[in-house]
Amino acid sequence: MIVIKFGGSSVADRQQIEKVANIIKSRADQPQMVISSAHKGVTSQLIEAATQAAQGHLDIPLALARQQQICQSLGCPDACLKTLYEELTALLRGISLVRELSARTLDYVASFGERMSVRVIAWYLRQQRLNALPFDAWELGLITDSNFGAARPIEGYQQAIAKQRTTFENVIPIVTGFIAKDQQGNITTLGRNGSDLSATLFAEALVADSCEIWSDTDGVMSADPGLVANARNIPQMSFREASELARFGSRILHPASLEPVTRAAIPLRVMNTNAPEHPGTLIRQTTSDHRDHITSIAYKEHQTIVTINSSAMLQHSGFLAEIFTILGRYQIVVDMISTSEVSLSFSTESSAQLNLALRELKAFGDCEVVNNKTIIAIVAPQPNDFIRYNVDVLAILQAQQIDTEMLSLGYRSINLMLLIDDVHISQAVQSLHNAFFTH
Repeated sequence: MIVIKFGGSSVADRQQIEKVANIIKSRADQPQMVISSAHKGVTSQLIEAATQAAQGHLDIPLALARQQQICQSLGCPDACLKTLYEELTALLRGISLVRELSARTLDYVASFGERMSVRVIAWYLRQQRLNALPFDAWELGLITDSNFGAARPIEGYQQAIAKQRTTFENVIPIVTGFIAKDQQGNITTLGRNGSDLSATLFAEALVADSCEIWSDTDGVMSADPGLVANARNIPQMSFREASELARFGSRILHPASLEPVTRAAIPLRVMNTNAPEHPGTLIRQTTSDHRDHITSIAYKEHQTIVTINSSAMLQHSGFLAEIFTILGRYQIVVDMISTSEVSLSFSTESSAQLNLALRELKAFGDCEVVNNKTIIAIVAPQPNDFIRYNVDVLAILQAQQIDTEMLSLGYRSINLMLLIDDVHISQAVQSLHNAFFTH
């Protein structure tokens, strides 16, 4: 079996959906499961409509406009989505009445994008004589915790999904990505690019031969093509390299999506819907690709840096444990950290939870908070490759009058992290990419 995921840009309109149909047809010689995102722009419209409804401005046409436009272009009858349209309309009216939009309700609203897209795509595929049926992910066993907006599967999901295999025997299941249900029956979402995670979770549970992620780029690139015009395709890389890139800002993969296929040793390929003949990027346990340059340069913008200065740190063995107990209690994710004898600095995303944590952290010493910072992550194939390449990254940035304010390279790490101001992202990434990839 092969699990295939199509992102929002891959199913954005009739032209793209036709390409998707051709890709599915080309794999008709083996069982396949298709995971689909919402049509590009639909989820954003839904969230905007819900936000306006919470402010007392009910606009049902805004919520439905993009989806209805796509249905009309495909010739998909209104009856296909009538029930979902009615459910969404009732939900938005309820939001406008109570003037409240909780995280749970926002996940419920956002779910309609994919619930509608899989039904429309399955309908279209049947017109192309493909035996396709739509499924919501929870119908096939995907149950998560109740962390709305960033839910994760609960233990036992592999067995629950495997038990549902007979449900889609002899058909091509078109399954929602990004969404699931918790044990109480509430709809949850898996976060940005969550349909990648859904795809790899299903691939793991079904012991798939391979998993494919289809987007609008030629696989994983050496840098963000939006910033670097001559960014290169990376033909193959290890799970470890891909995980670092996903974690530090690569727009291709969900940060957690590599874990299931890594556990199950299932090859993952990232491909371009607009160029299906391109081999894309193959990601697997190990790689025989002997590169003479780094893997890729990623970035994570809009970071907040918290620095705690305290003489109490000196020779205090439990100081860091106390700090991270507070961060854990408020679910603060730390990406980058640096310590000295009397100070600790770490990076995270600004949030209401961070503000609550800071109230407690101030008891440990002087707290300084700085916003609008970016982590530049330079990922290499192997540890110590940064030394072998003989590229002075600090000098390169300094030549562009970009100050590096924090630096991190762990023991045997393949990821060198640098901290700069947000305003220098484009200049920094382009300069570093030229230094590593221009020979």
